[in-house]
Amino acid sequence: MAFSAWFQCIHGCNEHYPLTEIIYRCKRCGGLLEVVHDMNELKKNSPAEWKQIFDERYMRTTWPYGSSVWGKKELVCPVVDNENIVSMYEGGTNLFWARRFGEEIGLEDLWIKQCGNSHTGSFKDLGMTVLVSMVKQMIAEGKDIKAVACASTGDTSASLAAYCAAAGIQAVVFLPKDKVSHAQLIQPIANGALVLSLETDFDGCMAIVQKICEENNIYLANSMNSLRIEGQKTISIELAQQFDWELPDIVIIPGGNLGNVTALGKGFLMMYELGLIDRLPRIVCAQAERANPLYMSYLTGFKEYHPIQARQTLANAIQIGNPVSIEKATHILKAFNGIVEQATEDELANAAARADRTGLFNCPHTGVALAVLIKLINRKIIKSTDRAVVISTANGLKFPEFKINYHEGRLKDVAPEHINLPLVLPADLSDVKRTLREKIGY
Repeated sequence: MAFSAWFQCIHGCNEHYPLTEIIYRCKRCGGLLEVVHDMNELKKNSPAEWKQIFDERYMRTTWPYGSSVWGKKELVCPVVDNENIVSMYEGGTNLFWARRFGEEIGLEDLWIKQCGNSHTGSFKDLGMTVLVSMVKQMIAEGKDIKAVACASTGDTSASLAAYCAAAGIQAVVFLPKDKVSHAQLIQPIANGALVLSLETDFDGCMAIVQKICEENNIYLANSMNSLRIEGQKTISIELAQQFDWELPDIVIIPGGNLGNVTALGKGFLMMYELGLIDRLPRIVCAQAERANPLYMSYLTGFKEYHPIQARQTLANAIQIGNPVSIEKATHILKAFNGIVEQATEDELANAAARADRTGLFNCPHTGVALAVLIKLINRKIIKSTDRAVVISTANGLKFPEFKINYHEGRLKDVAPEHINLPLVLPADLSDVKRTLREKIGY
């Protein structure tokens, strides 16, 4: 079948552009673009046929379909040739039944989608494989692209650098100085990216990278480029697939630049239109209190929106005061009867640590989502019988300072409730036995 997709203005200008054109906004009105698929062609396969195709490909080794992104190639990016796909077997991440933690907070059916179990340790890989593959396709077709660039709070830069390194394409990353963890900073450095550490915040980096990509033959990799959204939307499809094509009642996802909220909703809507699912879940966007422009808009029923100056937060990847995808995310939340809630520094840190005590190892952004989950359960908005999924966006190993400082009681504005430090003892058997008796009844 001749599957096809293109860029189209979200404002209804009816402006269309090929996916191989270097363009980020509508030429007529300046609006953001989205990738639109030929749904009539996709509907020529029945829902049962699509499910069979996706299930037969899932986590197999036939290139490139073992990737859970490229296993849905027809719904993601059908115009890239297989030989130009840059994939690291992304997706297929663990859907963890958080049974013990759920029981503690009053929820019978809680699941954590561990998107941090990916090549560079975050969900960004799902979108970056699509974007870098399309850049490789454009270069193969003769486009003069010298490099691919992004502004980042850490995870996007790590993903871009790794995929560009695999493709043999130069990556340029703009990071806010001293605002990313050491583990995040070393990833693009190790993968050979040109790292520019700017004395500003993420929004300042974003403003500069957009100007650079307007004036030079450097391709923009941030989520305003909707190619990334196409890969990230496979989280929704994979969730349905892992639940045997059933759906949860609630999905909670951290929100910063809001491409992830947009992608999550787009994946569900596409499945719904194709008949793969017969209902939509409710989407909850979780924001840090110190970077909450979407939450403030939600309080007005989305009638008003004002960018803010985001304050420093432990959830640094979502420390964004002027999210690029605000318009798209608002549209999605309205369509999904969505909720936006916020979490304080104390709430997010303690929620992450509490869940860690049940076998998880959460990044601070997942801590925001877990804190919001607890709030909504306490307010009876989420019922004890609901099936809820929290999207864990990154691996906790990328944030060692956050973990260490929590347990040492050194996080500002956090009163740690779950400290667990090593006990220093002499190498004496009687001292060890006495301590074991006192602590665990040995």
